[in-house]
Amino acid sequence: MKAMVLNHYGEQAQFENTVVDNPVIKAGHVIVKVAAVSVNTVDTMIKNMGSDLPLSPDLPAILGMDFAGVVIEVAADVTSFQVGDEVYGCAGGLADLQGALAEFIVADANLLALKPNNLTMKQAAALPLVGITAAEGLKRAQISTGQKILVHGGVGGVGHVAVQLAKYWGAGVYATISNDTQAEIIRSYGATPINYKEQSVEDYVAAHTGGQGFDVIFDSVGGMNMANSFAAAALNGHVISTVAMVEMDLTPVHFKGLTLHVVFMLIPMLHHYKRAQHAAILSELASIVEQGAVTPLLDQINFTVDQVGDAYGRLTSGQATGKVVVEMPV
Repeated sequence: MKAMVLNHYGEQAQFENTVVDNPVIKAGHVIVKVAAVSVNTVDTMIKNMGSDLPLSPDLPAILGMDFAGVVIEVAADVTSFQVGDEVYGCAGGLADLQGALAEFIVADANLLALKPNNLTMKQAAALPLVGITAAEGLKRAQISTGQKILVHGGVGGVGHVAVQLAKYWGAGVYATISNDTQAEIIRSYGATPINYKEQSVEDYVAAHTGGQGFDVIFDSVGGMNMANSFAAAALNGHVISTVAMVEMDLTPVHFKGLTLHVVFMLIPMLHHYKRAQHAAILSELASIVEQGAVTPLLDQINFTVDQVGDAYGRLTSGQATGKVVVEMPV
């Protein structure tokens, strides 16, 4: 099969169109003909940092975690899928798992679900990693009707799904943004935009919570922004972080009695740990999408598989609004 292969890591490394062996079916797996692959920040980190990241695959490497496609072969012990099913999932592109930037991928059936029937392959490929992350974080924080939730990075990959899911599950949702275009996107989700460049944390906490703070903070920005999350949280509130690799003072967490949830959705893939939970989340997410409650936000620039390097560059440039997706040959 044809695949986009990395023979070197680094910012200047190029994907090379290469013929490699077709994947072989194995127990618990299916083989999928890949139709679309989305690019996530972790994908670009692997490409640029290589062996500096413990989850990077050995070279030569086929990257690509998120994908959508059609099942062409099913292992004898798999009963959840059949040939011809349209599926989506996050199942490769790290450690010893072949990625999706290839004609075919052999994927653990516990990391897949049937694709939402109202989405294109391109739209569906944009959802798995960010959708699982958003759902897992909100569920850990025990989201409930009537809570006030603040999402940092409301139009980011994880953020835009978290906003829509929180709204679906009955919360009053607020999201930080940086410009008018992003504000309109947040309003279209039925949420309230907060321009963090124009309002301080103290100002928007006072304006929207009467100074009490938000019940749940979903921080998809992370790093030192966690200090803003701690400041904006209500007493005994919940803070969800997807980027917690930072050293900082947790004194505010103590004196507010906050609960910090760190979401690292790659754990099931890396450690073969409770993978079926990912299939369950993807199935639930597909149902929510089919109800019209969640719609993936796609960047306006289209990329073919031969332009995968440009797609990675688009994401790292910071200019993309929504998910960057690479479409594979039919």
